[in-house]
Amino acid sequence: MRTMAAGEFKAKCLAVMDEVAATGEPVLITKRGKPVARVVAPEPVEPVTVDSIFGSLRHMFSANCDLSNLVDPIIPESEWDHLRPDDGEEFLMK
Repeated sequence: MRTMAAGEFKAKCLAVMDEVAATGEPVLITKRGKPVARVVAPEPVEPVTVDSIFGSLRHMFSANCDLSNLVDPIIPESEWDHLRPDDGEEFLMK
């Protein structure tokens, strides 16, 4: 692995990045002789496709409960009256 001082890297940054991309050999950047950063070539990235987005979480979750009552109200209808005002006014959504 090649070592380079931070000042030299600052002056040759773009050329060093091109070199690392072409050769794949990392470059260690030092400041006062101590390592502070390493420039490495990126790992290959899979292109994002519709198939890789949709359905990618299908194996992460499972429904272990009864899903037949998803549209049932959370509050029983018999308790809805307590949501209305007590003074007999017509209930208005504000």
